[in-house]
Amino acid sequence: MHVTLVHAYVEASAIDDFIEACRLNHQGSAAESGNRRFDVLQDATDPGHFVLYEAYASEADARAHKETAHYLAWRDSVAGMMREPRRAEPFVGLYPAG
Repeated sequence: MHVTLVHAYVEASAIDDFIEACRLNHQGSAAESGNRRFDVLQDATDPGHFVLYEAYASEADARAHKETAHYLAWRDSVAGMMREPRRAEPFVGLYPAG
């Protein structure tokens, strides 16, 4: 399983808009055939810090995600909301398998 943890640091004034943009991206992403999990997490101590947990069956599925309309809309809509650049960390998912 191909997993990416995306850290996003959002300006305080944009938090609600970011959450809504993530809701729409989550809905589209969860419907992708190669998607195994797509969680949006908000830091309990820093409300402007979010982690997106994206798990795909393969690296090809994860790459295909970046070509979907919902991802491109999310990327463009949140670009101006960041207080620092997003950071993506790749992982290999071991369990649960598949």
